[in-house]
Amino acid sequence: MAARAALRRRFWATVPAQLRLLRAATLLLAAAVTILLLVAGLAARGTWNSVAGRDAPRTTSAADLNLALNDMDAQAANVLLSNGDAGKGRLVTPYEKAVGFYGDARREIGHDLRTLAVAAQGNRSDEKTVENLTDDFAEYQELIGRALENDGHTGGKPAALADYRKATDLLQERLLPASRSLVASNDRAFDAEYSAARSTLAAQLAATAALGVLLLGVLGVMQWYLARRFHRILNPTLLAATLSTLLAVILGAQMLTSSSEDLRGARRDAFDSVVALSRARAIAYDANADESRYLLDQQRREQYEDAFLVKSQQLYGLKGTTMSTYDAELAATWQAYKRDHHDLRFTGEFRRELDNITFPGERAAGEKTVETYAVYQRDDRKIRTLVAQGKAQQAVAFCISWEPGMSNAHFGAWMAALDQLTRINRAHFASSVQDGRSAVSGLLPWAGGLLLAAMVLTLLALRPRLAEFR
Repeated sequence: MAARAALRRRFWATVPAQLRLLRAATLLLAAAVTILLLVAGLAARGTWNSVAGRDAPRTTSAADLNLALNDMDAQAANVLLSNGDAGKGRLVTPYEKAVGFYGDARREIGHDLRTLAVAAQGNRSDEKTVENLTDDFAEYQELIGRALENDGHTGGKPAALADYRKATDLLQERLLPASRSLVASNDRAFDAEYSAARSTLAAQLAATAALGVLLLGVLGVMQWYLARRFHRILNPTLLAATLSTLLAVILGAQMLTSSSEDLRGARRDAFDSVVALSRARAIAYDANADESRYLLDQQRREQYEDAFLVKSQQLYGLKGTTMSTYDAELAATWQAYKRDHHDLRFTGEFRRELDNITFPGERAAGEKTVETYAVYQRDDRKIRTLVAQGKAQQAVAFCISWEPGMSNAHFGAWMAALDQLTRINRAHFASSVQDGRSAVSGLLPWAGGLLLAAMVLTLLALRPRLAEFR
């Protein structure tokens, strides 16, 4: 019993022992908060590196691949439409533009496949998808190459059309579904990392707040103890340590909160729109290709007309409409939307974007995109009317010409508006990434430095008091 009492007096009952215990608790808690913030900051920096360097690029690469496949097929159809009979009667400008765009799309596909092959490493399902895409694309190029070669021979249009049918069937049945699955897979992976990172940041913020409050409480108890034992109102050095700790906890919490909000802004406000608009652009190119296929392949005109309407519904969905009623319904619902932005009478990728308006200039760009889309839709009806009137050559010239007032010119204006809308969201995605990185690099050193200062000040504050008992 005597030994226990002696130990109690040595380690707790005496004033020096109590001061040492409070000092140890302060240093341990300060070190814990410092380590927590350091780990959180490094993890946040890693998240931003993944988001900007891996997650977003591989999702957009998959979307770009989908678009380039559609564009390549559309341009192949336009080459066949504009070449005449082995060059006789060729529409020179549309032909030259189609050949140039075809080459651009083929190079873009090669680049995207290489990017996706690297991104897929470690995910066996995605690796297999990219492998199959690469093999199928080689077969597709061979078929298109044969079609273009046959079209270069006098009277070779039927053979060219047969090869083109096989190529576009391969595209629709295997290449496009595989590329869309990669978009979805990569986007899901990004979303999963986003959700996990936000959850981790929330837990780290709660832990920082709890440890910070506990640390401030210990410092408060120490201040009170010194005032009671040594009959002083405040210990200035310990007060400075307390203020340093309070500021460090505030800065650490701000770093975690800013990182979480910037991450939400990058993913939900900006990148969700980028994905929707990337899908919209790929669908638009596929729909534009359906117009060329419709003109090229008389036997499949009904199939391609139905496909065009399906893609139109994916972009701007109108329940129960047909090709003949779509334009009127589009005009009516669009006017209703402009009066009331909560009007829900249309769906699709455009609706997804319009429901996620966040940034300055985004609504105006979104509305311009839909309005230029409506012009393009009216051009489509003109093409089909000319065909119905037996004016197929006029329909071809109107469809693939880039002259002002022609369908391709209006398609280009629609894509320019869509690209401007996408650029707004991409710019804010990049800005959110930069802000998130800046929050870590700007606030973490200050928070860590203040906590180290608080530890040093605590030691200095107690040193004179402990010296009195030597």
